[in-house]
Amino acid sequence: MALGMVEVYGFVTSIVVADKMAKAADVEIVAIDKNKPANADSAEVPLVMVVKCEGTVAAVESAVAAGIAEAEERGLYITSKIISRQSDDVEWFARLSALGKDKLR
Repeated sequence: MALGMVEVYGFVTSIVVADKMAKAADVEIVAIDKNKPANADSAEVPLVMVVKCEGTVAAVESAVAAGIAEAEERGLYITSKIISRQSDDVEWFARLSALGKDKLR
């Protein structure tokens, strides 16, 4: 099982990238997570998001390539990473998400 991650600026971009990745290959989107960078108050797009997917190495490579292309087309791509054979510990961390945990109850 491989893990692919695409980091982008903006929530909407992350949703569009996740959609593109899921349609490009047989992968499972396991998490969409957020990160507020140190310079968020002065950044043009203050929210950094990462889309995480799992599948075979070939499927993840195709999905990540499609996600990168979509984010670059919007000028909102940051970086990406593919882990070919993730350990059980990495798989557990990959599924963690802070998204929605900051809501008032």
